[in-house]
Amino acid sequence: MRALYLRIYLTIVASLGLFALVSGWLVHGHLEAQRARIEAAAHDRAAAWGELIEHALPPASAPAADQLDALQEWSLRLRLPLALDDRQGHRLGASESFVERQDDPRSDHLMIQSFRFEDGRQLWVARRMLHGPPVAPGRVMGPGGWSRSAAWTGGFELAALLVVLFIAVAAGAWPVVRRLTRRLEALQAGVEAFGAGALHQRVVEEGRDEVAAVAASFNRAARHIETLVRSHQSLLANASHELRSPLARLKMAVTMMDEAGADQRPRLRTEIDTDISELDALVEEVLLASRLDSATLALAQDPVDLLAVAAEEAARVQASATGDHAQVLGEERLLRRAVRNLLENARRYGGGEVTVEVTARPGRVEIAVDDRGPGVPPEYRERIFEAFFRLPGHAETAGGVGLGLSLVRQIAARHGGDVRCEARAGGGSRFVIGLPQAAAPLNRA
Repeated sequence: MRALYLRIYLTIVASLGLFALVSGWLVHGHLEAQRARIEAAAHDRAAAWGELIEHALPPASAPAADQLDALQEWSLRLRLPLALDDRQGHRLGASESFVERQDDPRSDHLMIQSFRFEDGRQLWVARRMLHGPPVAPGRVMGPGGWSRSAAWTGGFELAALLVVLFIAVAAGAWPVVRRLTRRLEALQAGVEAFGAGALHQRVVEEGRDEVAAVAASFNRAARHIETLVRSHQSLLANASHELRSPLARLKMAVTMMDEAGADQRPRLRTEIDTDISELDALVEEVLLASRLDSATLALAQDPVDLLAVAAEEAARVQASATGDHAQVLGEERLLRRAVRNLLENARRYGGGEVTVEVTARPGRVEIAVDDRGPGVPPEYRERIFEAFFRLPGHAETAGGVGLGLSLVRQIAARHGGDVRCEARAGGGSRFVIGLPQAAAPLNRA
């Protein structure tokens, strides 16, 4: 994780550095292009001034005083500080404004341009720079050009600005990156704790970004896994407890077989067969419950006529089935098992008349199993669907392993439905399975 936040931070810093370099290169290129345009314009102006003054000044053979008087006159006319050198490069003279500019303490902002006449004399024009970086004192400019020191000064200022920007953004990015990676570290710690067996472990869902979405997904998955593990643990513990009774009776019956007389052996064989059947039913229901808890169990999506299934299962226990022909999508074997469990539960605990009714509603099909037994107290109408739960006093009198109604709820849930227990009018219980109705109706002759 440390390597992650360092990689993120270094990536940001490297990107910022690349941006600074590219920006500096582009700005430098723009300044160079601007300097070239200014140099060209200044060169053209200097050439025009030089050509004008060359034709206006007396020739080189004229007395120096005449040349200086004419130079001073044109300096006043053009409002330009001017100086003139002879052919050998010796200064003949300069206008008063030129001398003042040179003696100005701010002369480091002075730009000097030159123009050579055809007769060998050289004209100097001085003017103060209104914009741009200053020229180093005593540095003489070429025709219309900025000095190299000015270019270097501008480049240094640009580099300093980019360095300050780089430091500011890099410093501001550090807390953002660390906050993000701290949340990832917390998520990692939560996942490791959960993997170590702390099934109650959850992580903080902070923010509205992708990290928060991952944390929320982990919490949902952790809750689902904890529910499954707790359910399997409870199933295993209860199944182990329920297996003890038939195994103990079976062991006792087998022990007694060797000592029993001929008249007692048929009864003992019957008890052994009963215990084996009970064990077989318990193992089958435990396996089915475990399969239904598995998220990888893929159910068939076949059309099933619930009224036909209800009528066939009702005939097995001498019950009556009525209602609508309604179609649902699912696995017929499991839906048949759910109906059978409700019917066997009604016959075992309800006694008397047992009826099945299938009702088609908009988008939903309900199959209800009614009995005339003592009913289920309101406080137990949800608990009876828990694995291995049985009403007080019923385990000893009615038998069963306590998984039938739990399997009904699991089968209904895997088919997108639910199951509930209600009080039946006139006494008894009513168990109702609700399932989504298939879109396509049944084709019946």
